[in-house]
Amino acid sequence: MTKSKSMLVGVLAAACVVGGGSMLGGCSTAPKTAEGRANLKSEAASALADAKRKDVTVGVILDHAAGYAVFPTVGKGGALVGGAYGKGVLYESGGVVGFCDLTQASIGLQLGGQAYTEIISFETREALQRFKDGNFAFAAQATAVALTAGAGANADYDNGVLVFTMGEAGLMYEASIGGQKFSYRAE
Repeated sequence: MTKSKSMLVGVLAAACVVGGGSMLGGCSTAPKTAEGRANLKSEAASALADAKRKDVTVGVILDHAAGYAVFPTVGKGGALVGGAYGKGVLYESGGVVGFCDLTQASIGLQLGGQAYTEIISFETREALQRFKDGNFAFAAQATAVALTAGAGANADYDNGVLVFTMGEAGLMYEASIGGQKFSYRAE
């Protein structure tokens, strides 16, 4: 099996098992060790830097946001039934305030697996508080802006929220963010 095919199978298996399992049994939002938390913060900072390099308008959007969540790696996979899971970091005023996770389950026409970065910008304090309170999920039809040079300039908030995705690896027939649910824990 080729390396890319092996990665695709791994992403598919991990997303289905971890993503689907987390929907049923729950996952710990923050990494359990100080080293794990430091690694996640480092990965989130790196993902943010990559996003700002790809599109300078992302930095401007995030600078004016009430807060933003960065999920450096979201694994998603499915074969009719699918799932996605990722751990992230929540920022307010440019600093880390806590950890969050993303879960998604889906049924329908889909096949494959992928890994990507997701950044969620909260325009208002109210939208940010809904996220922190656990009252936040994307509706089934929700979509994201694929991050390319200049994409942020034309992006608009929807209900106080703007989502960017980037760095997709793998192949998946179906790439929406609809049905994602989140949990948050303060640092």
